[in-house]
Amino acid sequence: MKMKQRVATDEQPFKTGSTDDSSPSIEEPAAALVVPPDGGWGWVVMIASFCCNFMVDGVILSGGALLPSIRAEFNATESQVAPIVSLLAGFYLLLGPIASALANKYGFRKVSISGSVIAFIGFAISYYATSPLYLYITYGLIGGFGVCLIFMPAVLTVGFYFEKWRALATGIALCGSGVGTFVMSPITAILINKFGWRVTILFQAGMMLSCIIFGSTFRPIKPITVVVEEESSGDKEDERRAEVEKVKDMMKLQGRLDAGIRMPHDMKFATRATPHTWMGVPNNTRYPTAEEVFRGSTTVINAQRRSSATASAIKTNLGAKPAYATVSEKDEQEDSSTTPEKQAKQPLIGSVLRVISQQDYHSQRRQSSTVDLAARPLNREDIFFGASLARLPQYTSRTSLGYHLAVTHIPPPEDPKDSKGRCRMCPVAVRRALATLLDFSLFKSLTFNILAISGFFTMLGFFVPFMYVQNRAYKSGAMENDLIDWLVASIGIANIIGRVLCGLVSSMPKVSPLLVTNIALTVGGISTMMSNISFSPYYQFLYCVLFGFSVACFAALRSIVVVEYLGLERLTNCYGLFLLFQGIGALIGAPIAGMLYDATESYDVSFYVSGGFILLSAVMCYPIRRINNWEKNRAEAKTKASLSTSDSPLSLVNKV
Repeated sequence: MKMKQRVATDEQPFKTGSTDDSSPSIEEPAAALVVPPDGGWGWVVMIASFCCNFMVDGVILSGGALLPSIRAEFNATESQVAPIVSLLAGFYLLLGPIASALANKYGFRKVSISGSVIAFIGFAISYYATSPLYLYITYGLIGGFGVCLIFMPAVLTVGFYFEKWRALATGIALCGSGVGTFVMSPITAILINKFGWRVTILFQAGMMLSCIIFGSTFRPIKPITVVVEEESSGDKEDERRAEVEKVKDMMKLQGRLDAGIRMPHDMKFATRATPHTWMGVPNNTRYPTAEEVFRGSTTVINAQRRSSATASAIKTNLGAKPAYATVSEKDEQEDSSTTPEKQAKQPLIGSVLRVISQQDYHSQRRQSSTVDLAARPLNREDIFFGASLARLPQYTSRTSLGYHLAVTHIPPPEDPKDSKGRCRMCPVAVRRALATLLDFSLFKSLTFNILAISGFFTMLGFFVPFMYVQNRAYKSGAMENDLIDWLVASIGIANIIGRVLCGLVSSMPKVSPLLVTNIALTVGGISTMMSNISFSPYYQFLYCVLFGFSVACFAALRSIVVVEYLGLERLTNCYGLFLLFQGIGALIGAPIAGMLYDATESYDVSFYVSGGFILLSAVMCYPIRRINNWEKNRAEAKTKASLSTSDSPLSLVNKV
């Protein structure tokens, strides 16, 4: 048995042999997959993502410095000007599912460039603001939507380009947030003092426009086709024809997915596709993975063993001319010596995927190709996982190729008929992505509910120190102005160090990411509540360092915690809903602090309350391990009960 791969292009999509029995030959099975190149242009993408995070978070997290000047010019209260920045921060998160869905359809490059233009327009017309309400719309809503379209592609594209070096590349890219906070905080203060808040916002608009350059580097990766071939013989040819017949039968069953009819026992993967969601289409994770589609084929590849020949050939030929890689003779002998018992535990790879995709494409006259489907980021289960893949059993127990087969879902190509009567701006790919990111069935899980509500409380207090720690220091009069301008910058430095240390911690399998996150948020919440004790420079800078470190742990370890307790297959579903919860928290957190200031004429209560929110978010998560174990035991008990009921003599009699 041999396996070869070649790079696919949009101009030359993968071709499949005829499925007609009268055809003289049947081409070898193939699958279109995106395998990260782990370097090359990926390093350029990483730097561009770093710059996007630098611009976006640098502007948002230093935005609190604008509020005193805006408040003074419009003679407004603190609660009236607080929503200007909180709307920017809230919609930057709240619209994350929409930005991800658009990137899933139109690609990272187009979405990020569009976001740069939208953010530039929103910030630029803010120069002519006549009231805080005007800034709500231009700076908050329009600007928030634009920066969200920049931020989400910048986060997702790094994971799309890296596999072995994903943790390093993602960590460096996200450090742009800390560096941006460190650099932009004093620069914003200088610009406001010399030119005023209007010119400062124009400067921010120019920063957003420069993201066009960085977003243009987010070019798509060309998928590869993996071909499995066997030596031809009369018997083999008959077997291959039998496989094609089987594929035809599978295609008929595939059409029953939307009808919600139960599939046969050997087609369990197909039953995951529910007929309808709130978006009218099944979400992507309900469709079978490439590995599951391949099950049932007679061709076997030993995917438990890492084949350096196959993996290296895939990596080196990405972006190059079409090339072929063949498994060595030694590998072939190892494959042939695999026992049936071992084969039963291994992924089966054969001709199903390639024929299904092309058969469906030609028979239904669909517009999307297999290549297009393979290049969709939200068709992968690990697209939001920013840590080392070595933490995933799906990665450590397979070859590189086997892993990508296991985490790539294969929805059917889009049918133009599905879009009739619907908004053209929301095609099937966008609706599938939204259904995937906003899967409300997750609310049945107590573990998910605790994590989501915890994230909401974290974000209620997250932006308050960024917006008000400098204003509070100015009001106290206990610090020099030159030192005050560096308070938010020190949070950025601590954020960088925290992300680096969390990256090291995440590579240690014996360290619990949940425990580290809970301890960090506990420290951050308590330190925020106690930050009013003294306004000496040493004490205030110590507080900023502790707070910056705690929020870095929360951001860096969140995806690992989700995978550990809810599974990799639910990460994308969880991430979209988490963005909603966190966006709502960010949206109302700062206005609550502003109202408390207006009521008390002091920032003390605002910091007590925001610190209490952060502490509450940590306390809620301490019992998650026990709650998750209880949920798993209950699910196992229900499964055993249903199996015993179905196998009882009475049920067997009823079946007969």
